[in-house]
Amino acid sequence: MTSENRRPPIAVVLLAAGRGVRMASNRAKVLHRIAGQPMLHFAMRAAMSLTPERMAIVVGREAEAVADCARSLGPDADICVQDKRLGTGHAVRAARRALQGFEGRLVVLFGDTPFVRPETLARLADASDAVSVLGFETPEPGGYGRLVMDGDRLLRIVEAGDASAEELAVTACNSGAMAGPAQTVFRLLDRVSPRNVQGEYYLTEIAALAREEGVPVRAIFCDAAETMGVNDRADLAAAEAAFQARARARAMAAGATLIAPETVHFAWDTALGRDVLIEPNVVFGPGVEIADGAVVRAFCHIAGTRIASGACVGPFARLRDGSEIGEGARIGNFVEMKKTVFGPGAKAGHLAYVGDASVGARANLGAGAITCNYDGVSKHRTEIGERAFIGVNTALVAPVVVGEDAYTATGGVITNDVPPGDLAIARARQTNKPGLGRKLRERLTGRKAEGG
Repeated sequence: MTSENRRPPIAVVLLAAGRGVRMASNRAKVLHRIAGQPMLHFAMRAAMSLTPERMAIVVGREAEAVADCARSLGPDADICVQDKRLGTGHAVRAARRALQGFEGRLVVLFGDTPFVRPETLARLADASDAVSVLGFETPEPGGYGRLVMDGDRLLRIVEAGDASAEELAVTACNSGAMAGPAQTVFRLLDRVSPRNVQGEYYLTEIAALAREEGVPVRAIFCDAAETMGVNDRADLAAAEAAFQARARARAMAAGATLIAPETVHFAWDTALGRDVLIEPNVVFGPGVEIADGAVVRAFCHIAGTRIASGACVGPFARLRDGSEIGEGARIGNFVEMKKTVFGPGAKAGHLAYVGDASVGARANLGAGAITCNYDGVSKHRTEIGERAFIGVNTALVAPVVVGEDAYTATGGVITNDVPPGDLAIARARQTNKPGLGRKLRERLTGRKAEGG
């Protein structure tokens, strides 16, 4: 029988009620984004790796917005409100009702600590009778709580503000994450008092209380990078940088080429195939998948898009949510696409906007071609058939269909469907008025001289 099979049922309490005063923000701290994803979702995804039977999210400031964010990822999560911010122990107490009758192991995590790995959480959760604390070693412990150890035994956790000079010299630090038998944790929390400098109920006190009762207490240590917390904008920038460094390393290790890695910015879920080439200054939003051998040239912004093998995008292209780029397709500079299926081998070389459209295989869009998809109220679709040729500066007024092998002449405004194989000419015949250009210039020059 595996260790996972022997593991007791797990419940997670995720603390997301902090005010985040140092963020100087109108938004709750856990709603700030790293790699395009709210911090809260990082912590929730890590918690979900434990396949918990119950998950309680404790909210406080901007409670409704935080609850909506939590439910968008975990619709079954229980939302618990901490009306008064009286410390971490008080916050966990707020989840007591949601965990009524639960007999398994309780894991407490923090919404502003986004990078704890699932493997680490598994070690934290894997002890049915012990109270376990997640710690880390650092030469500069600063304001972190200290883990006072006796060999391998954890004696107590001391908050920095309450620590003696000797305790402040300790380099083993508390990350805040903790686990233990649920009933034991709540029983010990009832004994926690606010007799400290902050006047708060510290979750950390249960370590010493557990030892008094003879409950095993242990510290699980992980790399300090996993415990990175976000308390202000500088921390947020550092967390973003840490994520990007890891994402770039993973992408290159998996077979992608990044010509200037430090200039490529990934979203939390960016997926690159082998032999993908990414040129400098590319930004990926969420929801991007790029297949083997595709090329993204410099200065592109891509979100919510799937790019097939052998396709080439950019430079200076923008692909927005809902776009699919076919195998071997070519999208050039200053081309924007949104909710468009762009077929295999199709081309839009430069200066085009294609929105709410389908473009058939090997079709060609000339410079300045646009789909006029919005009438001021609703969006409408444009369909362009295989091998169709859309002339330079053609405006396709949706809803409209251009059939396969059809052509549109340069400068046309296409308002009606073009049958397969037809040539659509939709422009006025040119006429020249002798001398009128000179007269117009003279009139305008004179008006300007008069101050008109």
